[in-house]
Amino acid sequence: MSIKEQATKSVFWSAVERFSVQGIQFLLTIVIARILSPDDYGLVAMLGIFMALSQVLIDSGFANALIQKKNRSETDYSTVFYFNTVGSVLVYGFLFLCAPSIANFFDEPQLKLITRVVGLNLIINSLGIVQQARLTIDLNFKRQAQASLIAVVISGGIGLWMAYNGWGVWTLVWQGLLNNLFRVLFLWIFSRWLPCGLFSFQSFRILFSFGAKLMLSSMLHTVYTNCYSLIIGKVFSASELGFFNRSYTLAQFPSTNFTNIMVRAVYPIQCRYQDDMLQLRSIFMKYMRISCYLIFPVMISVTALAEPLVSLILTDKWLPAVPFLRILCIAFMWDPVMKINHNILNVKGRTDYFLYAEIIKKLVAFTILFVTIPFGVMIMCWGLVAYALADLIIIIYFSRKITGIGYMRQLKELSPVIMLNTALGLCMYWVSLFSVPLYMQIILPLIIGGGSYIIISCLFQMQEWKMLLSVIKRK
Repeated sequence: MSIKEQATKSVFWSAVERFSVQGIQFLLTIVIARILSPDDYGLVAMLGIFMALSQVLIDSGFANALIQKKNRSETDYSTVFYFNTVGSVLVYGFLFLCAPSIANFFDEPQLKLITRVVGLNLIINSLGIVQQARLTIDLNFKRQAQASLIAVVISGGIGLWMAYNGWGVWTLVWQGLLNNLFRVLFLWIFSRWLPCGLFSFQSFRILFSFGAKLMLSSMLHTVYTNCYSLIIGKVFSASELGFFNRSYTLAQFPSTNFTNIMVRAVYPIQCRYQDDMLQLRSIFMKYMRISCYLIFPVMISVTALAEPLVSLILTDKWLPAVPFLRILCIAFMWDPVMKINHNILNVKGRTDYFLYAEIIKKLVAFTILFVTIPFGVMIMCWGLVAYALADLIIIIYFSRKITGIGYMRQLKELSPVIMLNTALGLCMYWVSLFSVPLYMQIILPLIIGGGSYIIISCLFQMQEWKMLLSVIKRK
């Protein structure tokens, strides 16, 4: 199978997993959000930093280390499995003991029990890290898609029943817990792998030398991204945090999921060609262009149509989230460029560059965060846009050391897509102002804007459009 066929198949099944699972999850979120209050979402969001940071500590970058390593052994897999399992139990024990302090910090007594139940996700997730890594190494995204899809359907059905029967915030708690439990169960079934009774300190040192820098980078990033929920929950109100959290989730949904599809599918293939720089450069630029061509119009559309979308989908009680959503879409639309530049550092094993970049970025990020706090949540959102631009500048500086592809080359490659999407955004926003029923404020701009996007791509024979057509024809 050629590299193009491998990449196409990997991206296809990775997309099936992401968009089927996340699509169902998104629909469930919409239905449940119409029933629950912003306060319910705010309570769960308050735990975001503790859960995310704990998960980073448990994984410690070992999953990426296994994928990047050329000659993996059963001892490597078992070593990672036992470390993750023991680590998750220890971290959960610490979180269990800290639950009263977390509840007191936010002045929310419910958080004591919620923390102890939500924390069980750490142990459950740790049991599936190696199984998922093995399936990724084998480019078997089909089985991962099946495991995730079954889990989200079962847990989603239970979540809907709980929401309609007045479980409130516990709907979100138990839905998340059951989703992870069923997903890990089916990963075990589909991967057909069991750990052997070996733990090697030599294997641990080799894998940890790669993964430790990724872990530190992830910890910095996790602390920063979740600081927003922590600070808004402490300084402002649970409802304000609920509006920010829903906006953040909605803005992040298309860009992060699509980018992760591309990165996760192409990463193991790039690792196979890590010593062929010519091939790596080709893959790097090709998938950056196609990622931006597909994700930019989605983010521009959500930005232009934010108000009618929120009103129609989530109801008018969520309208205060609209300004946040528009700003955050601008910040997250650059995710493909950032993550594909990040990814090339991992492929070449330069996790030192990855860590240096993360340290510099987070010094800038925390400065922006603390400067914007006194001005309210709206300005804090604009701070995320400023950080996204800083992120681009810093990460391209480091990736250029490996690929030789710098700022001007990347800007030149992406400029046709940027200009096309600027025109798209202006067109859609203008059409959305027409005096038509609410649903037509969404449908009409999508039809006119989407049609124009395709027509212009055809007329100017855009490289990304031809690439997309060739993939469709081949499938």
